[in-house]
Amino acid sequence: MALLRSFPIVLWGLVAVHAEEGMWTYNNFPSQKLNALHGFAPSEQWLEKARLASVRLAQGCSASFVSPNGLILTNHHCATACIQDLSTPEKDYLAKGFWARQEGEELRCPNVEANQLAEITDVTAAITKVTSGKKDQEANEARKAEIARLEKAAATSENVRCDVVTLYGGGHYELYKYRRYQDVRLVFAPELGIALFGGDPDNFMFPRYNLDLSFLRAYDNGRPAASPNFFAVSKSGPKEGDLTFVSGHPGGTYRQLTIAQLELERDFVKPHLLYSFSELRGNLVQFQQRGAEQKRVSQSYLLSVENTIKAFKGEQAALTSKDFFKQLQAKEVDFRKRVMADRKLAFGMGGLWDEMEAVVKRERALFLRYIYLAAGFRTSLFAHARQLVRLADELAKPNEKRLEEYTESRLPQLRQYLLSTAPVSKELEIEKMTFALTKLVEALGPDDPDVRRILGKQSPREIATSMVNGTQLDQPQVCKRLLEGGKAALDQSTDPMIGLARKIDPAARAVRKQHEDEVESPIKRLGEKLAQARFAVYGASIYPDATFTLRLSVGQVKGWMESGRMVHPFTIFGGAFERHTGSDPFALPGSWLDAKEKLNPQTHFNFVTTNDIIGGNSGSPVFNKDLQLVGLIFDGNIHSLGGNYGFDPEVNRAVAVDSAGIMEALEKVYGAGRVVNELFRPPPAP
Repeated sequence: MALLRSFPIVLWGLVAVHAEEGMWTYNNFPSQKLNALHGFAPSEQWLEKARLASVRLAQGCSASFVSPNGLILTNHHCATACIQDLSTPEKDYLAKGFWARQEGEELRCPNVEANQLAEITDVTAAITKVTSGKKDQEANEARKAEIARLEKAAATSENVRCDVVTLYGGGHYELYKYRRYQDVRLVFAPELGIALFGGDPDNFMFPRYNLDLSFLRAYDNGRPAASPNFFAVSKSGPKEGDLTFVSGHPGGTYRQLTIAQLELERDFVKPHLLYSFSELRGNLVQFQQRGAEQKRVSQSYLLSVENTIKAFKGEQAALTSKDFFKQLQAKEVDFRKRVMADRKLAFGMGGLWDEMEAVVKRERALFLRYIYLAAGFRTSLFAHARQLVRLADELAKPNEKRLEEYTESRLPQLRQYLLSTAPVSKELEIEKMTFALTKLVEALGPDDPDVRRILGKQSPREIATSMVNGTQLDQPQVCKRLLEGGKAALDQSTDPMIGLARKIDPAARAVRKQHEDEVESPIKRLGEKLAQARFAVYGASIYPDATFTLRLSVGQVKGWMESGRMVHPFTIFGGAFERHTGSDPFALPGSWLDAKEKLNPQTHFNFVTTNDIIGGNSGSPVFNKDLQLVGLIFDGNIHSLGGNYGFDPEVNRAVAVDSAGIMEALEKVYGAGRVVNELFRPPPAP
């Protein structure tokens, strides 16, 4: 395991931003700066083609079109839930892999939505106009109403998804219009044993030997979707020193937070979540020991929990590094000094940081009640019940007055989720709900009025068992009847999970409203003011924090120094066989052992680049200046986990599957000729 070292950061405003730093929006990409550094300036046509070839999986990952026929490349771990949903005890596609040898064998994923960013429109003026001069709560309500109006007006059909995106902490707003695909089918997935070779011990490490990929296909009106903008896949992959681009959807960074906000993360939020997820992992490990079927139905959930824990550990290590945090503090001190040195700025904005400290104190006071009551119980069946109950209430309101997840632009994805045919393990649901209710009691105390109202005289396990065993919300036809029946059907329902959702909802709505009024509203106002001050001090040519919106980053294939030794940027197939022990998590699948003599042991398998990425970039294409896909992002190294808060070009690395390794495996291990023939074609003109 790599040693955790302190995470120095290159600070814009103190020194020049490093060439590799930045998750740039497509309409503010620094082409001329790139040209000065590397002799290449992407044209508008180049940027448009890369944007239209990029795909967002709405459930939280990135992807890309890799053929003109809707073929999508993403990570195996981004498709794991789909693969498990399609599996049965007799056909365990996670363990054995999946390969559709003809179009008719491609299987529809129950809960996958793919988005292609078609258009970006600046709507800052519209948002600013409705919030100007209003107090925090009133401004927040006006902002949400205007966002709902803009999204509804722009979404001309259910095939169009529109999201108003907040950038620079509220300093800028843009309307992102997506082409929405809800018919997404599984084409190919290798065995979990090679997709996650090395398991949790190797997660966020390098060297790596993972074929962490899956192929999906977008369908339109029952036929493979036309995707004229796609990345042709390179047969040879990249070389050391090559210029690389990553186009993906980083989930969220916090590089522009104040020190008060970061201290809350470091001292309270992250420690609490780490304890909670660690306990959850222990419960899931025990659940898997009950038998093979229990292990099968909980595998994707456990993998997600383990990944979250390791990411949180890395983020916490960055925040608790004294050197790193001193540099963050120095960044804020410099910013504040520059504001105070300008009389006009100082008069209007000098007190912003003190105001933020007060809001952060309120956020901490509300945190536990908010996440355990308002944010839900991490169980599918309760989530269905809550959404059905709320949807019936929210649809009776004007669009601009609804909770944001029930506005017209969000309904297609919500309906897809509620009507999903994905199987639900009631045994696993009981464990998840028992854990959630237990944490609720721990967080708020057994004498809390809301806790007593929910549990009565029963234990968390008794409540969970009776609710899960008694509900019929695992049956899609029941959810459909309640969805179509509206409020009348919900009011008449005797389903116990629906009853529990009704019982909890008043308290959950109340704490959500309190959080919006006392935390969210002032933070948005302060974030907007801080953004204005930042633009005034440092100029507008800076990149915004990540927001799960499409970004383009620049880097190079390059290793790094670790404890006095050089970590080389490539691994080879031969290294995977050397690492094979025959025992999980270092057990190669039988298909690989059978194909060993056919494989070239020198073929590049995984590689690292200096591209600036973070969670949400999983599945992002790595491509060269000729728009050829040379790799597939699936991870970062251990140092990249500090990337939420800052970027260190010396050691932060993105980890990718090499396109040469993809071709070698598809041809010689899996005989996946149909995919190979669709992939490896001459590149289109940039």
